[in-house]
Amino acid sequence: LCNSLYKCNIHIHHDEQFPYVEPNVFLIYDHTKSTSFLGLPVLKHVLTPRIKATHVAFDSMKSYLDAIYDVTVVYEGKDDNWQQKEAPTMIDFLCKECPRIHIHIDRIDKKDVPEEQVYMKRWLHERFEIKDKLLIEFYDSPDPERRYRFPGKSVHSKLSLKKTLPSVLVLGGLTVGMLMTEAGRKLYVNTWLYGTLLGCLWVTVKA
Repeated sequence: LCNSLYKCNIHIHHDEQFPYVEPNVFLIYDHTKSTSFLGLPVLKHVLTPRIKATHVAFDSMKSYLDAIYDVTVVYEGKDDNWQQKEAPTMIDFLCKECPRIHIHIDRIDKKDVPEEQVYMKRWLHERFEIKDKLLIEFYDSPDPERRYRFPGKSVHSKLSLKKTLPSVLVLGGLTVGMLMTEAGRKLYVNTWLYGTLLGCLWVTVKA
């Protein structure tokens, strides 16, 4: 989550919670309109889940799964106007603007997930309703002891320098060594260029 040399406080809660980047107003309007039309509760902190992608992914991989995990990542804090802060960008992390991160995890047994799309749609929305209530409680609870916390067992994990420095040194050393030679620079550029093109082509073919 924060793969840098800077320290980052992470709280992991075993039970449930995913990063939410606020979309534009048109997307919010479409989300609330479609939710109301379907007779489903309008969600405050998360958008209505996309059922087709979820159903296809689960149907394709269910024979390899024992369970799925409902994960939500929340970035703590509000600004001076008492508004929820936006999720930090990669640049923010690299500039050491790293807030405390709360991760809520809920393990769901495969047998508890409906396989028919029509039933999965209702089930998935109910999961997001639970997620939304947790976020409301997380940010807006009148009880200071419950604010900025998730229910369940909490594990505090501090990302220390000794955990990130070795990988940074190895990766940096390999990259610098490659860029110091003409053949290495060509390999680096060609890998980046053709690897990206082949990756896009592969995704297009598989889609």
